[in-house]
Amino acid sequence: MKRIIYALIVIIVLGSFILTGCQRSQGSPETTLTLYGIDPITLDPAVSGEMISHEYIQQIYSGLVRLDENLEPAPDIGERWDISQDGRTYTFHLRRDVRFQDGREVNAHDFKYSLERACRPATGSLTAATYLGDIVGVDKMLSGEMAEISGVRVVDDYTLEITIDTPRSYFLAKLTYPVAFVVDRNEAELGGEWWREPNGTGPFRLKTWEEENLLVLERNEHYYREKAGVGEVAFQLWGGVPMNLYEVGEIDAADVNINYVDKVTDPAGNFYQELKIEPELSFSYIGFDHTRPPFDDANVRHAFSMAIDKDKLVKLVFRNMMERADGILPPGIPGFNENLAGLPFDPEMARKLIADSRYGSVETLPPITLTTMGWGGLIPSSLEAIVQEWRRNLGVEVT
Repeated sequence: MKRIIYALIVIIVLGSFILTGCQRSQGSPETTLTLYGIDPITLDPAVSGEMISHEYIQQIYSGLVRLDENLEPAPDIGERWDISQDGRTYTFHLRRDVRFQDGREVNAHDFKYSLERACRPATGSLTAATYLGDIVGVDKMLSGEMAEISGVRVVDDYTLEITIDTPRSYFLAKLTYPVAFVVDRNEAELGGEWWREPNGTGPFRLKTWEEENLLVLERNEHYYREKAGVGEVAFQLWGGVPMNLYEVGEIDAADVNINYVDKVTDPAGNFYQELKIEPELSFSYIGFDHTRPPFDDANVRHAFSMAIDKDKLVKLVFRNMMERADGILPPGIPGFNENLAGLPFDPEMARKLIADSRYGSVETLPPITLTTMGWGGLIPSSLEAIVQEWRRNLGVEVT
């Protein structure tokens, strides 16, 4: 296969990732694409709330609406829809050629069941309130007051009506999230870890899953849209360092981390022609708890942001694999504004803002603790650099 290496470029505060990588070939129905992977926590679309599980779920299942190549809502199982004049009622007309992977036909009753199952308190969905909460009656079902969603109605086998509380231009985009995907009622009602043998509607089906070893997706021949371009995708689970595996030919694509930047960007090197750089459509940030001192004062929040030289971090710490973020939308996401200006790096103004705050000086600020995810007690070098910026430019110690 044509090799491709993917490098990550992230935007800070802080910012968004750009995916840079390598890949080996264009593939065919007989091709197996081998990638590095991590075991999913779950393959239940109603329960999943993290990126690793979604990587597999989005290949196994599908829903009413999908995102197109421009990240705009586009028809999926809902081949078209009508929106009422008041903007509150969506009538979805379903495709008639959609089948679960076992061959059973999908209909509007399956979608009503799936949406209501996601909102059952017993399901324990982490995302139903966020992505389905605009639908009339979802709040009462999540609280256990109702056994059905009043705003979801089956008109006939191929027509589903969804009513939301108020007009929302982004509602269709919410339905592209896995919690709105259709599941097979016969399978889900088995309970337990039914999702280890999922019966979805997506372009791939789960063939093999050996934890911490191998997960294989095979092309779903019942898929209603264009069939997948490869026969199988094999994920080597927890198999080592992706770039090392790529270098010896064990996987066909790999993300590039900071340690490999020089190697893959050298025009004379082996990987330069295989390098591909794309936005990863995400951003990283440090959040301040505005309900607790000292970040209950906006001047303090602004001061801590203005005390970080983000451009220096991009160059020295992130090796230009990141960009500075001036807003919460990264490049590639609809609505991104390249002309948006964030808070500038201005240590003098930052110190003045502390002086103008209700705390008056850094000496009277209460203790500040920065909490982060990690393994083995190791602090990421990026956070160490930011803490040093606060120490140097504000005279504040953060633990």
